[in-house]
Amino acid sequence: MFKRHKSLASERKREIFSRGATRSILKNDLRNFHCLSHFVLSAGPLKSIPVVKHSKTTHFEIEVLDAQTRKQICIVDKVIQTSTIHDVKQKFHKACPKWYPSRVGLQLERGGPFLKDYITIQSIATSSIVTLYFTDLGQQVSWTTVFLAEYTGPLLIYLLFYLRIPYIYDMKESSRRLRHPVVHVACFCHCIHYIRYLLETLFVHKVSAGHTPLKNLIKGCAFYWGFTSWIAYYINHPQYTPPSFGNRQVTISAINFLICEAGNHFINVILSHPNHTGVNACFPSPNYNPFTWMFFLVSCPNYTYEIGSWISFTVMTQTLPVGIFTLLMSIQMSLWAQKKHKIYLKKFNSYMHRKSAMIPFIL
Repeated sequence: MFKRHKSLASERKREIFSRGATRSILKNDLRNFHCLSHFVLSAGPLKSIPVVKHSKTTHFEIEVLDAQTRKQICIVDKVIQTSTIHDVKQKFHKACPKWYPSRVGLQLERGGPFLKDYITIQSIATSSIVTLYFTDLGQQVSWTTVFLAEYTGPLLIYLLFYLRIPYIYDMKESSRRLRHPVVHVACFCHCIHYIRYLLETLFVHKVSAGHTPLKNLIKGCAFYWGFTSWIAYYINHPQYTPPSFGNRQVTISAINFLICEAGNHFINVILSHPNHTGVNACFPSPNYNPFTWMFFLVSCPNYTYEIGSWISFTVMTQTLPVGIFTLLMSIQMSLWAQKKHKIYLKKFNSYMHRKSAMIPFIL
């Protein structure tokens, strides 16, 4: 009996001990779980490990062939997608130093149009090897140089004739005859016209950074300088005949000339504004300046004012050389105006359907 109670007591002690051990284990587990959860919460949200992407840049090889003989000149390698034709010309110049980038013409096909400098290689490439045809454009000059040369010449040439240097006119005849006031007014108007041209070329116009062949400079200078010599010779000649209607004809024409010059200047200022150039350009709109109201009627009012100036100068001086020059300039500017008008119709159709190109309601 005593042994039975002893075994029962020992079993009870074991049970109590096992319960205490279990409770201590549970307490330890709860403590560990609490610590783990506190650590996770303090660490913040779990972030996924970013996947590293290896970008592959496609390189092109540009094979440059002679446009006439189709012989290979060089290969420009390691050209990336974003490279432009201008970049290719620079690398081509390094490979062939005798050809400057300005005189390098590149074509996709023989006889095709020359590629613009801003065109990217990716836009014209059909494979990793691109074949381009090279043409030597000859000696090139910048457009700014062309305009400055064309406009400086007439300004100086006219003044030489106005001063009546001995090598042009007979000095005895020049001293005997007094000059009519229209001679002085014509010199003033002519100088104002070309001084405005020069100042606008330097400070107003956004002249293209491109180049043009030297022969275009020679042709432009020959045209402007030649006609200026012819015009100035007649107007400043000692036997020059004044206009038929005298000072009234001269005064009205001179005032109209100055009005057209002012209108031409204000139009050029508007056209040089950033909102009217570039890809996202918008058509110029008239403002508070009355000279800009010509935009209501024509798409190229700068040509309208230019022709108005030369017509006024023709009436003021009443000479045949000025009339011929005005006619030729009118024909050329009408062609330019119609070309620009077609471009405006495509870009700004809603604004252009009621406008003329250069002459209101006529052209």
